[in-house]
Amino acid sequence: MNDATDGFPLDSAARVPFLPVAATPRASTSRVIADALRTAIVEGTLAPGAPLRQDAIARHFSVSAIPVREALRQLEGEGWAKVTVHKGATVAPLSADEAREIYEIRSALESLAVGLAIPHHTAATLRESEKLCRAAEKEMDPALYVTRNEEFHMSLYAPAARPQLEEMIATLHRRGERYLRLKFGLPLYKDESDREHAEILDAVRRADISAARSLLTAHLLGTGELLYRFLTERAQAEAAHANGRKPRARRARTPTSGS
Repeated sequence: MNDATDGFPLDSAARVPFLPVAATPRASTSRVIADALRTAIVEGTLAPGAPLRQDAIARHFSVSAIPVREALRQLEGEGWAKVTVHKGATVAPLSADEAREIYEIRSALESLAVGLAIPHHTAATLRESEKLCRAAEKEMDPALYVTRNEEFHMSLYAPAARPQLEEMIATLHRRGERYLRLKFGLPLYKDESDREHAEILDAVRRADISAARSLLTAHLLGTGELLYRFLTERAQAEAAHANGRKPRARRARTPTSGS
Protein backbone atom coordinates (compact mmCIF):
# COMPACT_ATOMS: atom_id res chain seq x y z
CA MET A 1 0.00 0.00 0.00
CA ASN A 2 3.01 2.30 -0.08
CA ASP A 3 2.08 3.59 -3.53
CA ALA A 4 -1.42 4.58 -2.45
CA THR A 5 -2.56 8.03 -3.47
CA ASP A 6 -4.15 10.57 -1.16
CA GLY A 7 -6.57 11.73 -3.83
CA PHE A 8 -8.43 10.59 -6.88
CA PRO A 9 -6.00 10.61 -9.87
CA LEU A 10 -7.10 12.52 -12.93
CA ASP A 11 -4.08 13.70 -14.91
CA SER A 12 -3.82 10.96 -17.49
CA ALA A 13 -5.04 7.52 -18.39
CA ALA A 14 -1.50 6.24 -17.80
CA ARG A 15 -1.82 7.12 -14.13
CA VAL A 16 -5.09 5.26 -13.64
CA PRO A 17 -4.75 1.79 -15.19
CA PHE A 18 -6.94 0.40 -12.42
CA LEU A 19 -10.03 2.15 -13.76
CA PRO A 20 -11.95 0.97 -16.84
CA VAL A 21 -13.04 3.32 -19.58
CA ALA A 22 -16.64 4.38 -19.01
CA ALA A 23 -18.09 2.84 -22.13
CA THR A 24 -21.62 1.48 -22.15
CA PRO A 25 -21.23 -1.70 -20.09
CA ARG A 26 -23.69 -4.48 -19.49
CA ALA A 27 -23.87 -3.43 -15.86
CA SER A 28 -25.21 -0.04 -14.80
CA THR A 29 -22.89 2.96 -14.85
CA SER A 30 -23.06 3.35 -11.09
CA ARG A 31 -22.04 -0.29 -10.63
CA VAL A 32 -19.09 0.07 -13.00
CA ILE A 33 -17.93 3.12 -11.04
CA ALA A 34 -18.40 1.34 -7.70
CA ASP A 35 -16.50 -1.72 -8.95
CA ALA A 36 -13.62 0.43 -10.20
CA LEU A 37 -13.35 2.34 -6.93
CA ARG A 38 -13.60 -0.85 -4.90
CA THR A 39 -10.75 -2.38 -6.90
CA ALA A 40 -8.61 0.71 -6.33
CA ILE A 41 -9.33 0.58 -2.59
CA VAL A 42 -8.60 -3.14 -2.31
CA GLU A 43 -5.32 -2.82 -4.21
CA GLY A 44 -4.27 0.17 -2.13
CA THR A 45 -4.24 2.65 -5.01
CA LEU A 46 -6.77 4.67 -3.03
CA ALA A 47 -5.51 4.76 0.55
CA PRO A 48 -7.63 4.72 3.71
CA GLY A 49 -8.82 8.27 4.29
CA ALA A 50 -8.31 9.34 0.66
CA PRO A 51 -11.05 11.70 -0.59
CA LEU A 52 -13.58 10.37 -3.09
CA ARG A 53 -14.59 13.65 -4.75
CA GLN A 54 -17.80 13.39 -6.75
CA ASP A 55 -16.78 16.02 -9.31
CA ALA A 56 -13.39 14.40 -9.97
CA ILE A 57 -14.91 10.93 -10.33
CA ALA A 58 -17.66 12.25 -12.60
CA ARG A 59 -15.10 13.96 -14.86
CA HIS A 60 -12.98 10.83 -15.06
CA PHE A 61 -15.92 8.69 -16.16
CA SER A 62 -17.54 11.46 -18.24
CA VAL A 63 -20.83 11.06 -16.39
CA SER A 64 -23.15 13.23 -14.34
CA ALA A 65 -23.05 13.37 -10.56
CA ILE A 66 -26.07 11.05 -10.22
CA PRO A 67 -24.39 7.68 -10.94
CA VAL A 68 -21.39 8.78 -8.87
CA ARG A 69 -23.61 9.47 -5.86
CA GLU A 70 -25.27 6.07 -6.35
CA ALA A 71 -21.84 4.37 -6.51
CA LEU A 72 -20.67 6.12 -3.33
CA ARG A 73 -23.87 5.13 -1.51
CA GLN A 74 -23.27 1.54 -2.57
CA LEU A 75 -19.67 1.65 -1.32
CA GLU A 76 -20.78 3.21 1.95
CA GLY A 77 -23.33 0.45 2.46
CA GLU A 78 -20.64 -2.17 1.83
CA GLY A 79 -18.23 -0.50 4.26
CA TRP A 80 -15.69 0.66 1.67
CA ALA A 81 -16.41 4.39 1.95
CA LYS A 82 -17.27 6.81 4.73
CA VAL A 83 -19.62 9.69 3.89
CA THR A 84 -19.79 12.72 6.17
CA VAL A 85 -22.36 15.50 5.78
CA HIS A 86 -20.80 18.69 4.38
CA LYS A 87 -17.41 16.95 4.04
CA GLY A 88 -18.02 14.38 1.35
CA ALA A 89 -16.80 10.80 0.98
CA THR A 90 -13.48 9.25 1.88
CA VAL A 91 -12.07 5.73 1.75
CA ALA A 92 -13.03 3.95 4.97
CA PRO A 93 -10.09 3.30 7.30
CA LEU A 94 -8.88 -0.18 8.11
CA SER A 95 -10.37 -1.12 11.46
CA ALA A 96 -9.12 -3.76 13.86
CA ASP A 97 -12.61 -4.10 15.32
CA GLU A 98 -14.22 -4.51 11.90
CA ALA A 99 -11.68 -7.12 10.83
CA ARG A 100 -12.33 -9.23 13.90
CA GLU A 101 -16.10 -8.88 13.63
CA ILE A 102 -16.15 -9.88 9.96
CA TYR A 103 -14.38 -13.12 10.79
CA GLU A 104 -16.55 -13.75 13.84
CA ILE A 105 -19.67 -13.52 11.69
CA ARG A 106 -18.08 -15.60 8.95
CA SER A 107 -17.23 -18.33 11.45
CA ALA A 108 -20.87 -18.59 12.51
CA LEU A 109 -22.31 -18.59 9.00
CA GLU A 110 -19.69 -20.79 7.38
CA SER A 111 -19.74 -23.43 10.09
CA LEU A 112 -23.51 -23.62 9.54
CA ALA A 113 -23.04 -23.82 5.77
CA VAL A 114 -20.44 -26.57 5.83
CA GLY A 115 -22.61 -28.66 8.17
CA LEU A 116 -25.55 -28.33 5.80
CA ALA A 117 -23.38 -29.10 2.76
CA ILE A 118 -21.49 -32.22 3.87
CA PRO A 119 -24.38 -34.71 3.46
CA HIS A 120 -24.81 -33.53 -0.14
CA HIS A 121 -21.18 -33.60 -1.29
CA THR A 122 -20.35 -36.04 -4.09
CA ALA A 123 -17.13 -37.38 -5.52
CA ALA A 124 -17.32 -34.67 -8.19
CA THR A 125 -17.84 -31.78 -5.75
CA LEU A 126 -15.04 -33.05 -3.54
CA ARG A 127 -12.67 -33.21 -6.51
CA GLU A 128 -13.56 -29.59 -7.31
CA SER A 129 -12.89 -28.49 -3.73
CA GLU A 130 -9.56 -30.33 -3.73
CA LYS A 131 -8.55 -28.65 -6.99
CA LEU A 132 -9.42 -25.22 -5.59
CA CYS A 133 -7.61 -25.95 -2.33
CA ARG A 134 -4.41 -26.76 -4.24
CA ALA A 135 -4.81 -23.66 -6.42
CA ALA A 136 -5.06 -21.42 -3.35
CA GLU A 137 -2.04 -23.11 -1.77
CA LYS A 138 0.15 -22.49 -4.82
CA GLU A 139 -1.05 -18.95 -5.50
CA MET A 140 1.32 -16.19 -4.38
CA ASP A 141 -0.25 -13.22 -6.16
CA PRO A 142 -2.37 -11.37 -3.55
CA ALA A 143 -5.21 -10.49 -5.92
CA LEU A 144 -5.46 -14.01 -7.31
CA TYR A 145 -5.06 -15.62 -3.90
CA VAL A 146 -8.09 -13.74 -2.58
CA THR A 147 -10.12 -15.12 -5.48
CA ARG A 148 -8.80 -18.67 -5.09
CA ASN A 149 -9.41 -18.56 -1.35
CA GLU A 150 -13.03 -17.51 -1.78
CA GLU A 151 -13.60 -20.11 -4.51
CA PHE A 152 -12.32 -22.85 -2.23
CA HIS A 153 -14.45 -21.80 0.71
CA MET A 154 -17.60 -21.40 -1.37
CA SER A 155 -17.07 -24.80 -3.01
CA LEU A 156 -17.36 -26.39 0.44
CA TYR A 157 -20.79 -24.81 0.96
CA ALA A 158 -22.31 -24.99 -2.53
CA PRO A 159 -23.90 -28.47 -2.10
CA ALA A 160 -26.03 -27.08 0.76
CA ALA A 161 -28.09 -25.23 -1.87
CA ARG A 162 -28.78 -22.28 0.46
CA PRO A 163 -28.56 -19.26 -1.88
CA GLN A 164 -29.33 -16.62 0.75
CA LEU A 165 -26.74 -18.03 3.10
CA GLU A 166 -24.19 -18.16 0.27
CA GLU A 167 -24.94 -14.54 -0.64
CA MET A 168 -24.38 -13.40 2.94
CA ILE A 169 -21.08 -15.27 3.11
CA ALA A 170 -19.94 -13.88 -0.25
CA THR A 171 -20.69 -10.34 0.96
CA LEU A 172 -18.51 -10.89 4.02
CA HIS A 173 -15.71 -12.23 1.82
CA ARG A 174 -15.81 -8.97 -0.14
CA ARG A 175 -15.88 -6.90 3.05
CA GLY A 176 -12.86 -8.79 4.35
CA GLU A 177 -10.79 -8.67 1.17
CA ARG A 178 -8.69 -5.67 2.23
CA TYR A 179 -7.89 -7.39 5.50
CA LEU A 180 -7.05 -10.75 3.94
CA ARG A 181 -4.43 -9.06 1.76
CA LEU A 182 -2.58 -7.99 4.89
CA LYS A 183 -1.66 -11.63 5.42
CA PHE A 184 0.73 -11.42 2.49
CA GLY A 185 2.98 -9.32 4.71
CA LEU A 186 2.96 -12.30 7.10
CA PRO A 187 3.91 -15.31 4.93
CA LEU A 188 4.17 -17.67 7.90
CA TYR A 189 0.45 -17.31 8.48
CA LYS A 190 -0.46 -17.99 4.86
CA ASP A 191 1.38 -21.30 5.12
CA GLU A 192 -0.54 -22.13 8.29
CA SER A 193 -3.79 -21.14 6.61
CA ASP A 194 -3.05 -23.46 3.69
CA ARG A 195 -2.51 -26.35 6.11
CA GLU A 196 -5.79 -25.59 7.82
CA HIS A 197 -7.58 -25.57 4.47
CA ALA A 198 -6.30 -29.10 3.85
CA GLU A 199 -7.46 -30.25 7.30
CA ILE A 200 -10.94 -28.81 6.75
CA LEU A 201 -11.19 -30.46 3.35
CA ASP A 202 -10.14 -33.79 4.85
CA ALA A 203 -12.92 -33.55 7.44
CA VAL A 204 -15.44 -32.72 4.71
CA ARG A 205 -14.20 -35.68 2.68
CA ARG A 206 -14.68 -37.96 5.70
CA ALA A 207 -18.20 -36.49 6.19
CA ASP A 208 -17.22 -35.58 9.76
CA ILE A 209 -19.57 -32.67 10.33
CA SER A 210 -18.44 -31.98 13.90
CA ALA A 211 -14.75 -31.87 12.98
CA ALA A 212 -15.32 -29.78 9.85
CA ARG A 213 -17.35 -27.18 11.76
CA SER A 214 -14.83 -27.06 14.61
CA LEU A 215 -11.83 -26.71 12.28
CA LEU A 216 -13.53 -24.07 10.17
CA THR A 217 -14.56 -22.04 13.19
CA ALA A 218 -11.03 -22.08 14.63
CA HIS A 219 -9.62 -21.26 11.20
CA LEU A 220 -11.74 -18.12 10.82
CA LEU A 221 -11.67 -16.89 14.40
CA GLY A 222 -7.90 -17.26 14.35
CA THR A 223 -7.62 -14.97 11.35
CA GLY A 224 -9.87 -12.39 13.01
CA GLU A 225 -7.69 -12.34 16.10
CA LEU A 226 -4.50 -12.23 14.05
CA LEU A 227 -5.71 -9.25 12.05
CA TYR A 228 -7.07 -7.53 15.16
CA ARG A 229 -3.69 -7.73 16.89
CA PHE A 230 -1.79 -6.74 13.76
CA LEU A 231 -3.93 -3.65 13.11
CA THR A 232 -4.04 -2.66 16.78
CA GLU A 233 -0.28 -2.88 17.17
CA ARG A 234 0.26 -1.01 13.90
CA ALA A 235 -2.06 1.79 15.04
CA GLN A 236 -0.22 2.00 18.36
CA ALA A 237 3.14 2.17 16.56
CA GLU A 238 1.89 4.90 14.22
CA ALA A 239 0.51 6.91 17.14
CA ALA A 240 3.76 6.55 19.06
CA HIS A 241 5.75 7.63 15.99
CA ALA A 242 3.51 10.67 15.52
CA ASN A 243 4.10 11.64 19.15
CA GLY A 244 7.83 11.08 18.92
CA ARG A 245 7.78 8.05 21.24
CA LYS A 246 8.97 4.51 20.74
CA PRO A 247 6.14 1.96 20.78
CA ARG A 248 6.05 -0.38 23.76
CA ALA A 249 7.51 -3.79 22.97
CA ARG A 250 5.07 -6.68 23.15
CA ARG A 251 5.86 -10.34 23.51
CA ALA A 252 5.14 -12.12 20.27
CA ARG A 253 2.46 -14.78 20.23
CA THR A 254 1.84 -17.42 17.63
CA PRO A 255 -1.81 -17.16 16.60
CA THR A 256 -3.94 -19.65 14.77
CA SER A 257 -4.85 -18.12 11.45
CA GLY A 258 -7.14 -18.77 8.53
CA SER A 259 -8.81 -16.99 5.68
